[in-house]
Amino acid sequence: MPPPNVLLLYPRFYASSFWDNREASAAAGARMLSPPLGLITVAAMLPPHWPVRFIDRNCAEVAADDLAWADMVMTGGMLPQQGDTLEVVRLCRAHGVPAVVGGPDITSSPHLYHEADIQVLGEAELVIDDFVAAWESGARTGRFVAEKFQADVTRTPIPRFDLLTFADYLRIGVQFSRGCPFSCEFCDIIELYGRVPRVKTVDQMLAELDALYGLGYRGQVDFVDDNLVGNRKALREFLPRLVAWQREHGYPFEFSTEASVNIASDAAVLALMRDARFFALFVGIESPDEVTLAGTQKKQNTRRDLVESIHTIHAHGMWVTAGFILGFDDEHGQVGDAMVRFIEDSAIPICMVGLLYALPNTQLTRRLHREGRLYAGNDVAAGPGLEVDDQCVSGLNFEPRRPRREILEDYAGVLARIYEPKVFFARVGRMARGLGSARGTPAQRPAGPVGRVREAWNVGRSISRTEWRQGFALARMVAFRHRRLLIPFGRALWDCLRANPAAVKAAMSVTALYLHVGPYSRVVIREVRRKIDAIDRGDWQRPPLVPLPADAVVEPGRELGAGAR
Repeated sequence: MPPPNVLLLYPRFYASSFWDNREASAAAGARMLSPPLGLITVAAMLPPHWPVRFIDRNCAEVAADDLAWADMVMTGGMLPQQGDTLEVVRLCRAHGVPAVVGGPDITSSPHLYHEADIQVLGEAELVIDDFVAAWESGARTGRFVAEKFQADVTRTPIPRFDLLTFADYLRIGVQFSRGCPFSCEFCDIIELYGRVPRVKTVDQMLAELDALYGLGYRGQVDFVDDNLVGNRKALREFLPRLVAWQREHGYPFEFSTEASVNIASDAAVLALMRDARFFALFVGIESPDEVTLAGTQKKQNTRRDLVESIHTIHAHGMWVTAGFILGFDDEHGQVGDAMVRFIEDSAIPICMVGLLYALPNTQLTRRLHREGRLYAGNDVAAGPGLEVDDQCVSGLNFEPRRPRREILEDYAGVLARIYEPKVFFARVGRMARGLGSARGTPAQRPAGPVGRVREAWNVGRSISRTEWRQGFALARMVAFRHRRLLIPFGRALWDCLRANPAAVKAAMSVTALYLHVGPYSRVVIREVRRKIDAIDRGDWQRPPLVPLPADAVVEPGRELGAGAR
C-alpha cells in the first residue's frame, strides 16, 4: 500500500472576531498573526515517507486539486475556529476524503464533531503511533483518546517549520512548556494540559531555534506557552542559554510570550528575559477587584500591587497586553469604572476585554451546571445572527448573578473609553516613557537633548531594513486608511521620540494592533448596544437552561482518561 498523501488544513478564525488580526498583520506586511504550531508539530510526528502539504485557510484558498491529491485531511483548532473546522469536515465529506480532526476544541466538545471520520482527543504524542498503525491496517474511521497530562514533551519532535511560508506571518511560534500551576475557575488550560507544567529540555528548545535560523527566518518568535513562568526552575535554567544563543547568532529573533503577572516579583527572570530580547508579554488581569479575583480562584493576582507589577515589567523592556473579563459572580456595579482606571494607571495599550464565557469542560461550567445556570448550546462558539462571531460578545452563556443589562452597559462603556483614539494613544505615550530596553531602564538613559538625539540616532541604526519597511507600511496605512488616527498617532510618536526613542518600535507595534482592535471594539459596542436595546424592548428571551440531575454529573477525566481506543 503506498503512503497516504496528507493535507493539513488550518481552519479560518471567525472573520469578525478578536482573533482575526488581518489588518494588524497587513500593517507589518504579513497576512496573519501566526501559523498553527500544533498542526506542523503533528506533521513532524507522522512517518517521514508520508507526503505532506499544508494550507492555512486564513491565508489561502483550498483548491479542488488539493483535495483530489489528498488521501486524508488533518485539521482542528480552537473555539474561535469551530465554525470553519466543521466546514472543513463538510468539505472533506463532499470530496470523499477522510477528515481527521484533533486540537483543543474537539477535545473539549467531541460531540460537536460527530461528522468527523476520525477524532483525536488530547495530546497527539500519546496516540499518533496507534493512529498511524490503524490507518496502515486499513481503518478510515475511529476515535483515539490520549490519557490526560501524560505526554512527554521532551520527546516532541521539531515542528515542520519548512512547511510554512514565513512571509505570510507576523511571528512564528515555539513551545517550551504545557500546563499551568494555578486553578483559575474559568480556564480550560488546566483541563487540557494539567496543573504540573511539563517542559522541553534546553537543548531541545535551542534545536528548534537552530531549525528556524537555518531556514532563514528572522524576526518575532512567540513562545505560545500559556504561562511561561509556570515552571520557574526550568525557565531559570533555560534563559541563560537562550541569552548566549542569541548573542552567538547576532540576535536574529525577538520574543513574545504569555505569563502570570507574578513574574513581576522575579527580578532575575525579568532581567534575563530582557537580555534575551523578550519585548512583549500577555498577562491575565481579569479584574481589578480582589474579591472578584478570589471568587474565581485567581488568587495569585491578589498578592501584589497589580499596577506596580505592570510598571515593573515595562521597565524591563516588555510592553504588556492584558486580558480583562466582565460577568463574574462577585463583581459589583462600579467594576467598569475601576477597570478603566486600572488600564489607564498601568498604561496597558492593548486590552482584550470580554464577557465571561463558560468554556466547555472547566470548573466554572461544571459549577454552573450544578447550579442550574448554564444555557443550552453553551459549547457552540457563535450565536445565531451575531455581528461578532466570538466569545467576546457571545459570552454570558449562563444566567449571571448581576443583571445582564448592567454587565453589558459596563462592557460597552469600558471598550468605548479605552479605545477612543486620543485616550488610546495617550496611553501609548505613557507606556513608551516607562519602557526599558536592552540599553537600560528609563532612569539609566542619556539625559538632555543631545543625549536623546544620540540615542535616537543609535536606535535608528539598529533597526533592520525589514523593520523600516514595516514602519513605512504602517505609516501609509494610518495616513490613507485610518486618517482619524493620524494626529493622535503623530503626537504619541513625537512624544516617544522626545522621551524614549528606544521605545519607538514598541509604539509602532501597538499601533499596528490598534488597527484591528480599534475598529473591532466599535463593532462589538454596536452589537452589545443591540443586545441592550432588545432587553429594553422586552425582546430578549433567556435560552433554555441545561437540566442536570445530580446523578448525571460527569466528573472531569472520566471520558478522556481511558486511553486510546
